[in-house]
Amino acid sequence: MPAAAPPAAAATADPAFARCMAGLQATAASQGIAADRFNAITAGLQPDPTVLPLLDAQPEFTTPIWDYLAALVDRQRVDDGRAMLQQHRDLLQRVSAQYGVDPVTIVAVWGVESDYGRVFGKRPLLQSLATLSCAGRRQPFFRGELLALIKLIDQGDLQAQGLTGSWAGAFGHTQFMPSTYARIAVDGDGDGRRDLVGSIPDALASTANYLKRAGWRTGEPWGMEVRVPAGFNASQAGRTQRRSPADWRALGVTGLDGSALAPSGLPADARAALLLPSGTKGPALLVFRNYDAIYSYNAAESYALAIATLADRLRGSNGLVTAWPTDDPGLGRDERRQLQTLLLARGHDIGAADGMIGTASRRAIQVEQRRLGWADADGRAGQRILRALQAQPQAQPQAQAPAAPTRFSLPNNYSAVQSPAIRSRSSVQQIQGVSSGQFQGLDAWLVETPQATAAISVFGGQLLSFVPKGQPDLMWLSPKRAALPTPIRGGSPVCWPYFGRQGQGDDVPAHGFVRTLPWELQQARRLDDGSIELTLAPPALDNLGLRLTMTVRVGRELRQQLVTENTGKAPATITQALHNYFRVGDASKVDVDGVDGLDYLDKFENYAQPRRQQGPWSLRDPRDPGRSDRIYTQAGGHYVLRDPVLKRRIDLRTEGSRSLVAWNPGAEGAARMADVGDGWRDYVCLEAANAGPDVVTVAPGGRHVLLQILSSAPL
Repeated sequence: MPAAAPPAAAATADPAFARCMAGLQATAASQGIAADRFNAITAGLQPDPTVLPLLDAQPEFTTPIWDYLAALVDRQRVDDGRAMLQQHRDLLQRVSAQYGVDPVTIVAVWGVESDYGRVFGKRPLLQSLATLSCAGRRQPFFRGELLALIKLIDQGDLQAQGLTGSWAGAFGHTQFMPSTYARIAVDGDGDGRRDLVGSIPDALASTANYLKRAGWRTGEPWGMEVRVPAGFNASQAGRTQRRSPADWRALGVTGLDGSALAPSGLPADARAALLLPSGTKGPALLVFRNYDAIYSYNAAESYALAIATLADRLRGSNGLVTAWPTDDPGLGRDERRQLQTLLLARGHDIGAADGMIGTASRRAIQVEQRRLGWADADGRAGQRILRALQAQPQAQPQAQAPAAPTRFSLPNNYSAVQSPAIRSRSSVQQIQGVSSGQFQGLDAWLVETPQATAAISVFGGQLLSFVPKGQPDLMWLSPKRAALPTPIRGGSPVCWPYFGRQGQGDDVPAHGFVRTLPWELQQARRLDDGSIELTLAPPALDNLGLRLTMTVRVGRELRQQLVTENTGKAPATITQALHNYFRVGDASKVDVDGVDGLDYLDKFENYAQPRRQQGPWSLRDPRDPGRSDRIYTQAGGHYVLRDPVLKRRIDLRTEGSRSLVAWNPGAEGAARMADVGDGWRDYVCLEAANAGPDVVTVAPGGRHVLLQILSSAPL
């Protein structure tokens, strides 16, 4: 028999990593993994040194508990969790009956671990585990996890391509480590595989199985908030110091209202531990056997308390009663976005109001803290700075200087590049998941990934459809649209290099040149996380001095990027938009968060003066009910469309976009539009834009990038 090829890692530039992988191949062989399979699975692996510092930076141990819980048990996660309980009610009841774990606890684990399947982690699992197996502390542990993962791939439970997770190797809906996956995972949907990445039934059933095997007791509580007496000896607290409820009563521990301690639903021999996560001045919790089962999932008190308190919130509780011992509690995601919106309104260039507090946001907070005269300008994003900025009166809207976009002439070759001959030259690169075909009668590139499908029209290069797995289409496409070359009503038209006719004459088409041209596919590639990215472009246009390229990445979310390059010799000032038509159940019942406090210009007033938005956007706005055509200026970059009819939310996140256009013509306006008519109720347009006063000037040789990210979740 010929000798097996050496491990792929042996060809790397890191000899220590190559030696380590060679040793792991020998270990794998002793565990029944053939050398050729090991080499095939690990082919091309290179170490990723960026994971090593994370060994000592786990948030469960480095973040104050009030910040940790504020981030993980916020209004958004509670609302989404309740929607998941409803959406998966039958599945959860079946799983609960089989394993004895209540649906609320299962969903709480799901919410904390991956935000209900939204955040799996972006690091390639094999690479992270191989790195940690060969460097840093805890190498023996990570070698075991790497070999367990390779076995799962070898046995067919998982596919190596696109397998991503946390830096430490946890992955899937409920973030199992590979060895836990091998021991605990079950087939919840009956398809013969244990797939915790692509199957929600498998993931939730496996989570319940884990808790059952960790000692979960059906019908018993995880714990309860209590009160300790003044002068209580904190050394008696701790998860491993167990006493009977009677013993805790004797030590002066009471219910929150001072009543005698009388936990319900426990057996007579129950033992309990007292937790004081922030000392005797903060919340006190008496925890029972089920808390230990949760704790075993990830051995950190803050993590276990996040799941336990999220479960309580999903049951209808208001959360912990006793305040944390801090004058600056943490912020949930909605509050972080509010804070970022306030910073943007004060002129800080922090990017999108996405709820992620990064370096730019912290520096802006420091500036505001110094302006407020705070001695400790530490850049902390907490309740204190949020309340301070909310309490300060903001300047009233000022008249904005008129925008001055470049006036474009019709390109010399504009008619020629519209010819069918050029359109038919478009071709699809041969990768699995991408094909050319038709979507509702339109020539399109069709994309299919494990997480979603999408369709992009050849005509106009516009997104026609985005369907996340298990959800309805995010996009609306008019069933009454006119024949080409009339622009397609619906989807997400690309308006470029100007929006509407802003700054233009009547000799050019409305909304730019490219939405009525045939586009070409330049590249298609599959990424490590299983998503597919297409690169497309319209034909080159004479005497324009600008070049446009678009990328569309289809996965759990859709990422669409417009890249404008100035190929001329003079600065060019453009406006632009991705004109999203979002499908809704009834436009008159939709609300859009993320615009409260923003200034807008109203087309129905001929953009005469700025006005300030009060509360969410809706067609029920008493100032002008039943219609909307507004440009929100200096917008924050994260908007949430809440649809009570379709029972879902659509999130629109933007970067490089300073405007949001919110449009629906209403019944009267739609009656004059042959391709809309009574279909006005079926969509709301929220457009990632640079329009009105928010123009973009691109220097010669420079570029500008507009990015939008679309995702959805049940309400």
